[in-house]
Amino acid sequence: MNFVTWTAASGALLLVMSLSYGWISRSVVPLFGLYLLVGIVCGPWVLNLLNIDIVKYSTIIAHVSEVAMAASLFMTGLKIRIPFRSAGWKMGVLLAGPAMLLTVGSIMLAAHYLLGMSWPISLAFAAIVAPTDPVLASLIAINDARDDDSLRLSLSTEAGMNDGTALPLLILALMLFSSDDGITTSALTHWFTVEVIWALVAGVFIGYMLGYAIGLLATHFRYTQREFAPSDFIALALIALSYAIALSLGASGFLAAFAAGVGLRSAEIKVQRYFPDEREEEDGTALPAEIMVNPHQRHEFAETTRVKAMGLVIGDALSFGDTVERLFAAVLIIILGITLAQHWQPDGLLIAALLFIIVRPLAVYAVTWGVSTSGYQRMTIGWLGIRGIGSLNYIAYAWTHGMRGDQANYMMDCALTLVVASVIIHGITVNPLLALRRKRKS
Repeated sequence: MNFVTWTAASGALLLVMSLSYGWISRSVVPLFGLYLLVGIVCGPWVLNLLNIDIVKYSTIIAHVSEVAMAASLFMTGLKIRIPFRSAGWKMGVLLAGPAMLLTVGSIMLAAHYLLGMSWPISLAFAAIVAPTDPVLASLIAINDARDDDSLRLSLSTEAGMNDGTALPLLILALMLFSSDDGITTSALTHWFTVEVIWALVAGVFIGYMLGYAIGLLATHFRYTQREFAPSDFIALALIALSYAIALSLGASGFLAAFAAGVGLRSAEIKVQRYFPDEREEEDGTALPAEIMVNPHQRHEFAETTRVKAMGLVIGDALSFGDTVERLFAAVLIIILGITLAQHWQPDGLLIAALLFIIVRPLAVYAVTWGVSTSGYQRMTIGWLGIRGIGSLNYIAYAWTHGMRGDQANYMMDCALTLVVASVIIHGITVNPLLALRRKRKS
């Protein structure tokens, strides 16, 4: 197939998906599952129209998945509009920290003793498949800034922060893999201080301050200059700057992108607090600024307020980020379906069953035992830990950083198979679980 044919095929696919979204949203198979099916049909198993090896093109996959994750993490942070002392943040920290460590440790043991992987590769495998995905988590993440559902908030904050735990462990696994004589104390100390402490603290600080400062600056210029042209590039600038600056300083780019979204939202809250006469309230609570404006009526904003100026900035950022997130997610899930024929490994299903049914639920129960939440909520959080684009990025990261060989290939095949299982199983079960939860609450 030539370029024109592929362009037409891509346009037709996007058109069909767009026109049939209502049916898709009510079907058993979720949207991402259909993208996966499209990839499988186009791949070697069925039509053999495309043959893309995710390992062979690991550098490209790494960069594409980085963009998708950074955009998704930024969007996740921007939609969270709750105080830092709230239960949603506390639950997210517990899930992204202690629960993640328990999950990685358990999967590492299972990979070593059940699948015969070496300790470094077992640790890498666990770090790759343990984190929940910020991109595909849109199925269960908060919908907008007014969404205060405790389940969605917990899963959103977890997805935003768990790279701060998983990526350092993957880096540790790569250090162990490349070291024949073991890691020295000085190397381990350097890893902990730089890849863990510095990466986490600096990444959050850089991203948050950039989002906060640029949000206030953009609002000031929009208001004083009476210029209300679309500000989509502000979101792109924040994502690019936070990610690039953090990486250049040895900090976590993913945490920086997430914190940039949180910082931009904090700027909106500050503007509303400083200009209370300009805000609108519902049941005594200030509405998010983007709810107060219609971006399609910019010509009417000659006498706008600072809060509405901020609303335009936030609204444009949400619109742009949502489009980028969905586009890259579709591309990567289709690629996952195409490459599955080359990397299918049934052993990955064994670990998938352990992770989904035993390890993740028990880890959630263990770290939330003293938290005031229902058993059903714990069970739902424990089950709804979808894996996806983040794991693809980590696989590409491990390959490009020297994790090669037969056992490494076997590990990556198992990881890809597990991700596919998660996309299908969690995607199919999310709507029934959420419907049951709504019924129990009514």
